[in-house]
Amino acid sequence: MNESLEENDRDLASIPSVEVISRAAMMLMSASAERLGLADADPESSPHRDLDEARRLITALAGLVTASVEYLGPHAGPIRDGLQSLQRAFRESSAFPDEPGQGPGEKFTGPVY
Repeated sequence: MNESLEENDRDLASIPSVEVISRAAMMLMSASAERLGLADADPESSPHRDLDEARRLITALAGLVTASVEYLGPHAGPIRDGLQSLQRAFRESSAFPDEPGQGPGEKFTGPVY
């Protein structure tokens, strides 16, 4: 089993940091979309919908993107666009939307309208 862990460590060591960050961002985006119910035809009745979990994931994504934007190069724009789309979807999904600047991740990104 230790051999497998060592192989994974070597594999990770060969991946450029921008790719690791981008993969982490994509995982957070996908999980956020699932928790918002966006993968289902009717997000409101999705069995995966959990706005509390979505808030946590979107906030984590915003922190990652904000902290690493200078390293993302051409990947930064599409990742930021995806983040903002999730933030807007969260606001639209909320029965009582947060005030601008108080939504998930907005302490890192600023208000999203």
